[in-house]
Amino acid sequence: MHDSHSLLGGLFGDPVVDALFTDAARVQAMLDVEAALARAQVRCGVIPAAALAPIEAACQAGHYPLDALGQATALAGNPAIPLVKALTAQVRQHDPDAARWVHWGATSQDIIDSGAILQLRDALTRVEERLQVLCAALAGLADAERGTGLPGRTLLQQAVPVTFGLKAAGWLDALQRSQRRLQALRSDTLVLQFGGAAGTLASLQSRGLDVALALGDALDLPVPSLPWHTARDRIAELGSAFALLTGTLGKIATDIVLLMQSEVAEAFEPTGEGKGGSSAMPHKRNPVGCVAAIAAATRVPGLLSTLFAAMPQPHERAAGQWHAEWETVPEIVRLCAGSLAQVSVVVQGLQLDRPRMQAHLDSHGGLLYAEAVAVTLAGTLGKAAAHALVEEAARRALAESRHLRDVLQQMPEVAAQLPPAQLQALFAADSWRGMADTWIDRVLARG
Repeated sequence: MHDSHSLLGGLFGDPVVDALFTDAARVQAMLDVEAALARAQVRCGVIPAAALAPIEAACQAGHYPLDALGQATALAGNPAIPLVKALTAQVRQHDPDAARWVHWGATSQDIIDSGAILQLRDALTRVEERLQVLCAALAGLADAERGTGLPGRTLLQQAVPVTFGLKAAGWLDALQRSQRRLQALRSDTLVLQFGGAAGTLASLQSRGLDVALALGDALDLPVPSLPWHTARDRIAELGSAFALLTGTLGKIATDIVLLMQSEVAEAFEPTGEGKGGSSAMPHKRNPVGCVAAIAAATRVPGLLSTLFAAMPQPHERAAGQWHAEWETVPEIVRLCAGSLAQVSVVVQGLQLDRPRMQAHLDSHGGLLYAEAVAVTLAGTLGKAAAHALVEEAARRALAESRHLRDVLQQMPEVAAQLPPAQLQALFAADSWRGMADTWIDRVLARG
């Protein structure tokens, strides 16, 4: 996987999260579990106290050449096997007696899974922090732009007036749901894995639960009811939470990209030297952050499908399905974090062309207000008759290139129900905002 300094790392990643998933970080996380295991077993009287210091001292990734570990992993089938061998040899150099107690009672999957959980917990913290900043920015945007009207668009066609504040509140509402999903991961998903060879911890006899609880305490991880070696719903749930956030970020980015179209030009990503240009066309102002977020939202569903495909794992140890998670889960989290970083920059520097939005509300001969007229007429004419009447007026306005209001004024059926002043008022954007302010307030109240 590329790191934060690679050619594409700055576009698709977050340097802090990327650093959490390097090979060195993966090895250190596994060693952190080994050190915590030794502390827990000393605490429970399972291994001698004298073994602790030599084991802890050896649990530093810098002692172990990554290239050699990688070559050994290709032969062993997982990275914990050669790492435990190397760790044992490192301890033996300083204390042969302590080397006997390295990795006592554990299995490779305990070390790999619990190490991965430590990495994911740190990544979750970073994502939650950045997500809170983005939510705060959107809350400010929703409140500040609650009176900024623009066309609502359905099937990419102008529909009825909305407000930009409502659009921002919709983005925020979805992100708030992601916040709650991510927070829930800490209690039931990011949990300890410790079951020994096949989940019984028989190697520790009656002390198995004591050691598991002490290990969970040492790593500050919840201890589940029992080991979960081949019960991978937690991993699928974790991937889903990050995938849903990535999809929401992609939706926000898609809206902004469409608003940046030359023919629309209502909102823009922040610009800067070297940002959003073209190698051929000097006039271009291309979306950059939004494109990266959309790319992430395009890639993540395929990765997530791997986690679901890997769930039916056989018996007490998987034969390939577990292994499929090792690169997939970090890639989902990294893409999510990178998308979040890009969208945060875009939203915090978003530039709006409010006069352009207003001009679009006034374009197309007032057709955006057809629903307002139809609903008002329905009170006296009935819904079906009012709809048919306004539909006919809209067709005539389009065919004759006239304003819908002018066509309606000349229709006797309309004139009999709506005085000119009332009809004129229906073509003002502020008069047809509906519950927009209420919805915004309800979303902001959840922040």
